[in-house]
Amino acid sequence: MEALSIFRDMRRSDVKPDCIALVSVLKAYSDLEELNQGGCLHSLVIKMGHEFEPDLRIALTSLYAKCGQVSAAKSLFDQMKVQDVILWNAMISGFAKNGHANEALELFTEMISKSIQPDAVTIQSSALASAQLGSLDQARWVDNYVKNSKLGGDVIVSTALIDMYVKCGSVELARDVFNRTVDKDVVVWTAMIMGYGLHGWGREAINLFNEMKDAEVHPNDVTFLALITACSHCGLVEEGWEFFISMKDYGIEPCQKHYAGVVDLLGRAGYLEKAYNFIMTMPVEPGISVWGALLSACKIHRRVTLGEYAAEKLFSLDPLNTGHYVLLSNLYASARMWDGVAKVRVLMKSKGLNKDSGYSMIEIDGKLQAFRIGDKSHPRSDEIYKKLEWLEMRLLESGFVPDTESALHDLDKEDKEVTLCNHSERLAIAYGLISTCPGTTLRITKNLRACVNCHLATKLISKFVSREIVVRDANRFHHFKDGTCSCGDYW
Repeated sequence: MEALSIFRDMRRSDVKPDCIALVSVLKAYSDLEELNQGGCLHSLVIKMGHEFEPDLRIALTSLYAKCGQVSAAKSLFDQMKVQDVILWNAMISGFAKNGHANEALELFTEMISKSIQPDAVTIQSSALASAQLGSLDQARWVDNYVKNSKLGGDVIVSTALIDMYVKCGSVELARDVFNRTVDKDVVVWTAMIMGYGLHGWGREAINLFNEMKDAEVHPNDVTFLALITACSHCGLVEEGWEFFISMKDYGIEPCQKHYAGVVDLLGRAGYLEKAYNFIMTMPVEPGISVWGALLSACKIHRRVTLGEYAAEKLFSLDPLNTGHYVLLSNLYASARMWDGVAKVRVLMKSKGLNKDSGYSMIEIDGKLQAFRIGDKSHPRSDEIYKKLEWLEMRLLESGFVPDTESALHDLDKEDKEVTLCNHSERLAIAYGLISTCPGTTLRITKNLRACVNCHLATKLISKFVSREIVVRDANRFHHFKDGTCSCGDYW
């Protein structure tokens, strides 16, 4: 900010900035992700005839990449004759942080093919891209590159690889990276604890925290967030509460995320009154994450009145977030309150909000395939639906009866059952079964929370096809095997 203030004084005094000054100001705008002012400065750069200055091109590429204007950034990148590691990093990071994971990894591969040596920042961005895709094959490729480079001992790289493997569904491979990291700092320990929590391995997270204390590594605020989250995901209410209370022993003040974690911890376990009273006694004003955790818990336990109150708070704090309206609608649907569902739909329409479309992805032979509900666009669609019919027959034979009451009440019963059977993860499972050898683990990523019907169905499917099915939904991981799920039906 100080640099920008000096630059403004400089311009008012009619002092002509040189390239060094312009690069510094562009870096400041890039750090602030201030696209409008950065774009104006780009115009000034062109006006002054400096648009081909290498350092300015790098700064502009970084600005546009960080601000999500990846097309503009790539255009500048392609025009550069000399592309050093800083420029490649700016572009790969820009792609990864703005949802262009495939492009980021393609650029990383191209970088290596041109014998440009990646650094820790490159690996961090490439690991992030792999995690976004949920591609275990791609994750292994990035990890193998690190093993054969000089970056294996870097704690930044190790942390990125642990997070990558966790989000690609393999806690075991994440632990391998953790074990081979020699000088573990608090960030590395915390990444592994968070990984256990995300997969519902609460006891393992607590055990690792005890190992961390034995190693005399001081926990930070994120460590406690990871522990509270891990306890919340597997119903360890007393343990989670004790971790929250013990934060003061380390001189750490809770923030909104910690408070939201405690509300989630209590709410998931059915202690709605305790969660509400906790919110009312918070020393700070409860924010979006806190009320969101309460509304989510109300949906699980069908507590309509309290859920409506939480929703009102959310609508006032964050009126254009579609997720809040969908959650309230789901609460009404779970309570069979169809007038409430209709009311929320009208409210969303009046605000121009649309529900996110659900999709699931599965990786087969290193390639990701995406499916949406009722999707018939795949070249092997006939085979997929034939396998889906076989799965549904087996489910019916096992006694599975889909709950159609809370789903799409404006359809008749038969249409509801067909719709539930054609959910995106069911299609992904069917495709995985026809595309892999018996016994192969299926790894699926979906953008929404798993529904109750598909969760129960996937447990049964895992048993009668003798497969492990790993599903990463919007909240956590589910490992289905032999008719059970790692979440213990607590999610």
